[in-house]
Amino acid sequence: MRLSDLPLADAAARRLSRLPFVSTPSPADTNRRVLITGGASGLGLALATAFLERGDRVMIADLAPADSRPASIPEDARYLRLDVRSEDEWQAARDEINEIWGGLDVLVNNAGIAQGGRIEMLTEDDWRLITDINLLGVARGCRTFVPMLKKQGRGRVVNTASLAGLVHPPTMSSYTAVKAAVVAISESLRWELEPFGVDVSVICPSFFRTNLASSLNSSDPAAAGFASKLITRAKLDADQIAAEVMLALDAGEFLILPDPDARKNYRGKRLLPAVYAKTMLDMGRKFAAATGKN
Repeated sequence: MRLSDLPLADAAARRLSRLPFVSTPSPADTNRRVLITGGASGLGLALATAFLERGDRVMIADLAPADSRPASIPEDARYLRLDVRSEDEWQAARDEINEIWGGLDVLVNNAGIAQGGRIEMLTEDDWRLITDINLLGVARGCRTFVPMLKKQGRGRVVNTASLAGLVHPPTMSSYTAVKAAVVAISESLRWELEPFGVDVSVICPSFFRTNLASSLNSSDPAAAGFASKLITRAKLDADQIAAEVMLALDAGEFLILPDPDARKNYRGKRLLPAVYAKTMLDMGRKFAAATGKN
């Protein structure tokens, strides 16, 4: 059984999809100044395209040098080199945006890598890498641009987490840990920044088709292979997820669950904890059986 097959009551599902996750709806602004990290591919690129189609100004940040602009980036988007692990590059990005635009309206902390592995097979380097990129990369982005947004008295921070930040399956401890932390940072900032007119959203999609599988580590090939299959076999692609995210941002949502599987899995954990626990236990047992309990 998958959590997405759980027989949830319609009334309960409708209640859970609303408060306390939705703030006051806002109009669909255009001509916003948007920075998206990890924007040269996957969900970041899909979001960049969606913002551009709305008439927004978009700065895409990724790892390629500024003079080697990735061919995937739309012609009407700006590009800058930004390694989210580097404080110096974050400061350079802030200075460039301030010089070009004089401010920022939407910060999308999207850069990240995927990782799967049994706890005894994940190395210290695995933990350091995913923490430095997926968690501290978000923290650095917020530390860099929140002062600008507060001074303006408006803006939005959008952090890309994952359903794995809310639902925690086996063989994904490092990934679920950092994504859960991104959800926690986002909620804390929600309350912290609201008095300054700055909104916060966190995106928690289920698996969707993207190139994220290419960044999976190989410390535990069996677990990495399992996660890769879930990504490549997903029904939705990044463009479809991005379209749902844009609608949720228009509605002022905080917790964005942009696909049916994400919504059903999260509701299943909250509303049917015993069934959720059995599903997770079954997953752990099947993985153990498939790998010979090594």
